[in-house]
Amino acid sequence: MTGRRMSILAPDARDRISEAVRSAEAGTSGEIVVMVSARAGTYRSVALLVALLCGLVLPWPMIWMTNLSAAAIALAQAGLVLALLAAGLSEPLRLALVPQHLRRTRAGDAARLAFWTRGLSRTRKRTGVLIYLAMAERHAEIVADAGILARIAPERWTGTIGRLLGALRQGEIEAGLVGAVHEVGAILAAEFPPEPGDRDELPNRVIVAD
Repeated sequence: MTGRRMSILAPDARDRISEAVRSAEAGTSGEIVVMVSARAGTYRSVALLVALLCGLVLPWPMIWMTNLSAAAIALAQAGLVLALLAAGLSEPLRLALVPQHLRRTRAGDAARLAFWTRGLSRTRKRTGVLIYLAMAERHAEIVADAGILARIAPERWTGTIGRLLGALRQGEIEAGLVGAVHEVGAILAAEFPPEPGDRDELPNRVIVAD
């Protein structure tokens, strides 16, 4: 277990969220999985692109507005690129360079990838639901399988996502996730009540990823 994982959610917090999942699933045939990721992407290519573009642009105003030699301009160009690449080693700075819509897109893609790779599509009646939280991007997604989407429109999760993100902004990750689990469970219970022979098809433990 890494220190970063401990910093996202302590073991006792994960246990309480897992218990919330178990309790919510007791009232529905749906399956809920919670995943918290430190980040949806590293965005190193964005930092590299910014450094290269700035390096290409810098010489022109120096040529037009100064009498510096070509060697001095090339040195300044190299220095700028190296400085930007060094700054790009900092995750907060890299994220600051990434447009918000791109961060949201990356987090949404990561949520859907996790849904498929973590086996949430393998339930008997396609009733898996993933509550996904990307910490660095400060973004949440709820991804539901085909059986759920046949009765519950994605817009039904909008309020739940908003409240989860509000809790994240206040530093109340555990409370936000527990609340999201209960809300998702209540929505599922109304459309997918328990059925005879139901069994727990997906693990209730919280998935924490670097």
